[in-house]
Amino acid sequence: MSLRINHNISAMNSHRNLIQNTKTQAKNLERLSSGLKINRGADAPAGLIISERLRSQMSGLKQAIDNSEAGISLMQTAEGALEEVNRALINIRQLAVASANEGTNDEFMLEANQEEIVNSLQLIDRISRIANYGKKAILDGSMGANGITTGDHLEFIQATVDTQSSPVGGYGVQINEASTRSTFEGAVGLSTAIIDQEEQITVVEGGKTLNFVTTAGDTVETTMNKLEKALKASGLNLELIREPGMASEPNQPQLLVFRHKEFGSEPSFQVASNTPGLLSTDGDVPVLIQNGIDVSGTIGGEFAQGKGQVLTGSEPTKVSGVQVKYTGDLAPEGGFAGSVTIAQNSSIFQIGANYKQSTAFSLRSTGTKRLGNGILNDSGFKSLQQIDVTETQKALDTMKIVDRAIEEVSAFRGEMGAFQKNNLESNLNYLRNAHENLTNAESVIRDADMAEEMTNFTRNQIMVQSNTAMLAQANQTPNSVLTLLQGRA
Repeated sequence: MSLRINHNISAMNSHRNLIQNTKTQAKNLERLSSGLKINRGADAPAGLIISERLRSQMSGLKQAIDNSEAGISLMQTAEGALEEVNRALINIRQLAVASANEGTNDEFMLEANQEEIVNSLQLIDRISRIANYGKKAILDGSMGANGITTGDHLEFIQATVDTQSSPVGGYGVQINEASTRSTFEGAVGLSTAIIDQEEQITVVEGGKTLNFVTTAGDTVETTMNKLEKALKASGLNLELIREPGMASEPNQPQLLVFRHKEFGSEPSFQVASNTPGLLSTDGDVPVLIQNGIDVSGTIGGEFAQGKGQVLTGSEPTKVSGVQVKYTGDLAPEGGFAGSVTIAQNSSIFQIGANYKQSTAFSLRSTGTKRLGNGILNDSGFKSLQQIDVTETQKALDTMKIVDRAIEEVSAFRGEMGAFQKNNLESNLNYLRNAHENLTNAESVIRDADMAEEMTNFTRNQIMVQSNTAMLAQANQTPNSVLTLLQGRA
C-alpha cells in the first residue's frame, strides 16, 4: 500500500460522493416541499413542455366551466322575465274573451277591460326594457338579430344567429310571384229555385264541418246573409266573398265564392252541394280546394323559401334564417320590393378552452311591437301593441293576436331551454369531465410521489452522513506519513 501526501484520492472520492448525495438530498427536499417532481426545465425538459401545455388547457377548461355557468345564469334570468310576460299575456287573453261576450257587456265594462290591457301591455314593454343581467339588457333586442325593411308591403319577421349583418343599403328583396289564397267559385249561381229545394251546402276546413241547409221561401240575399253568418259561427278559417251591389236585387242569382283566410299552398278546404255546379261538380261529391300559392323570390340575391306570405333565407347563405313578409296582392313591377337591413348582435358564448369553441344565441326583443306580427285580422292589428277590445270584432281579433304572442313567447322559452340544456349544461358536464382527466394527466407527469420521495430522502440523508464520516477518515490517512517519519528519526 502506497502513501501519498500531494493528492488524497480517497478524500477526493469521498468529497465527490458527498457533493452528489448532498445535491440529490437537496432535490428530495425541494420535491417534498413543493409537491412537484418537475420544478424547472432541467428536471425533465420534455415533461415540463407537456405539463405546461396541459396546465394551459386546464386553465382554459376551468374558465370555460365558469363561462358556461354564467351563461346558464343568464338564460335563467331571461326565462324568469319571460314567465312574467306569459302571465301578462294570459291575463290579456282572459280580458279579451270577457270583452267578446257582447250580450252582457256595456261600454264602461269594455273601457275598463281595455284600460287593464293597456297596463298589461306597459308591463310587458317594461319587462322587455329593464330585464338585465348585470348591466346588459337581455330582452330589448340588443342581444339578438334585428332588422328593418324599406318598401311597400314588406315586413321584417325575424333573423337568426346564422344571419349575417347586411351591407349598407341592406339586402334587396326580389318578389317573383305574390302569394295567393285557396279560392273556389261555383259554376252555377244560387237561385230561388235552388233555395226552395232546401239545398244542402257542406264546407269542411281544419277538421271542422259546416252543413248549411237553405230555407224555402228565403230570398237569395237572405240566404247569403245566413250562410255568411253560419260560416263565421262555425269557426272555419274561411270567408264568403260577396259581389258588391247584389243586395239591391234580393233575388238576383249569386255565385258562391269561398276563400281561405290563410295564404299559401298548404291551406285547403272541401266543398259539396246537392246541385251539381253550385259547389261540387257532381252532386254530393266533395271537391278538395288547394290552389293557393306561396310567395317566391330572393333575399340579397340568394334563394329564399316561400311559405304563405313569408320568405325565409336559405341555408347556408349570408341571409340564412332571415324572414320577411310580403303582403302585396301582386309582385311589384320589375320584381324589386324593397330591402331588409340586418344588425347581427347575437350573443356569443365561449364555452370551450380553445379558439372557435363557442356558440351563439339570439335573445330577441319581447316588446309588444315585436309580438303577434303577421296575423291576418279584420281589425287591422299589426302587432300586440295595437290590440283593442272596445268592440266585439276587435276583441275577437285581439284573441288571435294574443294567441300568436303566447305561442311566440312559449316557443322562445323552449328555444332558450333547449339551448341551456343541450349547449350549456351538456357542455358543462363534458368540460368538468375533461378538466378532471387533464388534471390527472398533468398530475402523473409533474406531481411528486411523496412516499417515494420520503424514502429516497431518508436513503440520501444516510448516504450524506456516511460520506461525511468517510471524508473525515480519508482526511486522516496522510497523518500516517508522520508515523513513518517519526520512526526513522
